[in-house]
Amino acid sequence: MWYPAGMEMELNILKVFGLSAFSFFLAVALTPILTHYLYKHKMWRRKAKERTTDGRETSVVRNLESQKQETNVPRMGGILIWGSALIIISIFWIVSRAFPSDFTRKFDFLSRSQTWLPLFTLIAGAIVGLVDDLFTIYGRGKYVSGGLRLSERILIVLLIGAIGAWWFFTKLDPTFFIPFYGLVNLGILFVPVFMIVMLAIFSGGVIDGIDGLSGGIFAAIFSAYAGIAFFQNQFDLAAFSAVLAGSILAFLWFNIPPARFYMGETGILALTTALTVIAFLTNAVMVLPIIAFPLFLASGSSSVQLLSKKFRNGKKVFLAAPIHHHFEARGWPAHKVTMRFWVMSTVLAVIGMVIHLAGK
Repeated sequence: MWYPAGMEMELNILKVFGLSAFSFFLAVALTPILTHYLYKHKMWRRKAKERTTDGRETSVVRNLESQKQETNVPRMGGILIWGSALIIISIFWIVSRAFPSDFTRKFDFLSRSQTWLPLFTLIAGAIVGLVDDLFTIYGRGKYVSGGLRLSERILIVLLIGAIGAWWFFTKLDPTFFIPFYGLVNLGILFVPVFMIVMLAIFSGGVIDGIDGLSGGIFAAIFSAYAGIAFFQNQFDLAAFSAVLAGSILAFLWFNIPPARFYMGETGILALTTALTVIAFLTNAVMVLPIIAFPLFLASGSSSVQLLSKKFRNGKKVFLAAPIHHHFEARGWPAHKVTMRFWVMSTVLAVIGMVIHLAGK
């Protein structure tokens, strides 16, 4: 190599943190272009959401402070996140081949063992989510309104999960790490476990319900996994996670109240599917419920609410679900709910990262 061996760690630090910063500033620079297009074409929901996933009226949620801009703020802000990441990956891949050197190859973080699969799931989820957002905005035809049905999205997520599980099982290491215990070989059971985890993380996408909420939480989650990958010498994966964290922070800059755009399904599906793969690649699935606790809390509260209304004659556990809307319904301002979830997410992300690294 052209640089001294002692500089290896410094270059890895620059690779991860430098690319994360680059991602942030690139996404900020791209935002005016995206927002101009979204507002010009009125890419927002034509009619406020009136029913929950069980078909019941959403009278409480519809009247909350966080829901009043639903029909005049564009969706599909998630394009900024995965689009910036894709641009950066492409730039450094092209540069490393157009100007081959140890330095340019160092910053090319597209690698078969670490980033091919999370990139695939990121883009696959983004495309499916983009279709869902377009259906939500324009409808699915003369007689069908709204986006993809929940059952359709679940099937698609399971399909993406099956492809990811097959890749792991045949080409990578399908093991499962338990902190303070060690590796467990699940054999063929790895496939359904992978698919179930991806579906569970996807269900946490309901966290995208208040201005700024999902952006702050996902930034903390991906930062934690960037740290885990870095300390495990998975520098390409660390760079990938850090680039996503940087672009999420840029999205958050424009998503804090009043939001310029919403993440939409194109962002939620891209991030949740990629997060699942990153958790398995770092062998840090067991701490995922800690690091991504707000996602599980949101989906869990929605499930509890649905089951309660179904089996208790319409009685509710929460004033509104997911749980962040419950706090709004109790009178908390939306910004208070958001910032307290940010604090909780950051603390739990650090705890989960420490448990995983200490338990190896």
